Amino acid sequence: QVQLMESGGGSVQAGGSLRLSCAISGYTYNKHCLGWFRQAPGKEREEVAAIYTGDSDTFVGEDLKGRFTISQDTTTNTVYLQMINLKPEDTAMYYCAADSRADQNSGVRCFAALAMRAAFDQLDPWGPGTQVTVSL
Repeated sequence: QVQLMESGGGSVQAGGSLRLSCAISGYTYNKHCLGWFRQAPGKEREEVAAIYTGDSDTFVGEDLKGRFTISQDTTTNTVYLQMINLKPEDTAMYYCAADSRADQNSGVRCFAALAMRAAFDQLDPWGPGTQVTVSL
């Protein structure tokens, strides 16, 4: 059974950095889509970034490009989200997402597919998330 476990969140001041990790167990995503979403209190869930695990091609949301980077370590079955120059509006619970359908082949396609499938609750089980709090 697939399990996703996020970690690395915390409280930082604006301008700071964090690296989130998502440890994956129960499945090996060889040519699949993995991603990160976030949800702030009172707001809808928002996709942040996606990675196609076949060749590590990535896509980051337009408003976050230059500050957020997604990557993977296939040897440890872990996906990362590096965040720099954090802003208070980045405060949210962050979740990694996985899709066991092997039907995409690029970061941008994964980004679109994850967003759509998340909306219809068609992704693999979510992890508990990790909280990121950014203060001024």
